[in-house]
This record gives sequence, structure tokens and C-alpha cells, in this order.
Amino acid sequence: QVQLVESGGGMLQAGESLRLSCVASARISTTSIEAMGWYRQAPPGKQRELVASISSDGTTVYGDSGKGRAAISRDNAKNTVYLQMNSLKPEDAGVYYCKVIGMYYSQMNIRLPFTSWGQGTQVTVSS
Repeated sequence: QVQLVESGGGMLQAGESLRLSCVASARISTTSIEAMGWYRQAPPGKQRELVASISSDGTTVYGDSGKGRAAISRDNAKNTVYLQMNSLKPEDAGVYYCKVIGMYYSQMNIRLPFTSWGQGTQVTVSS
């Protein structure tokens, strides 16, 4: 229901800051985006863990990996979510995925929920 384009990340040094962006483009006009968030997966194959999420009314939730050093924000007009993380540590490395939860109307005019994931952006933190 939405296409997600992530940007940011790359190779960073410990102590530097990370800024990620995720733009959601709706494929159909009846799509509404409710929650947007960032998850981290490290190492590969491990379950993705919540870094932070934000709902359409601005309510934020931070996972253990994001508490204290991360700040999530959102531009509803642009359907974009941002993640700022300061004082990076090597354990912050991993693949960061954008996740969007929303609703859309099917062809039968039934309102249905959807969840979409971005392709992920690699973050490497060297000490």
C-alpha cells in the first residue's frame, strides 16, 4: 500500500550522530498512515528490535536501544519519519528498517490494515 524509501546511515565513528529518513509514498489515494517507526536488526537473522516509533498524533515509543539517545520525529504532510541518534556506540550498528502501519480501502470498499517495511539501511559504527 506504500512504498518506503530510506536514506541516511553508512559508516560512522563512535560518538558521532546518525540521522535516518524514511519517505512513504501511498500507492492508492485511500491510504492513511498511522504509525511510523524504526527497527534495528543485528546480527543478521536476529529478530528486529524497536528503536522508536511515532503515531500520527505525535505519540512516541522508544525501545531499549533508543531510550536516552534517540529522537524520532515525523512530518505528516510529507509522510516522512526521521530518526536522530546521538553518541553512537559500536553496538548501535546493524540494519535499520523503516516500518509503517496504516489503513486503506480495498476494492470492495472494506477498510483494512496494512504493515509495510522498507528495504533497510546499513549502519556501521567503528570504535
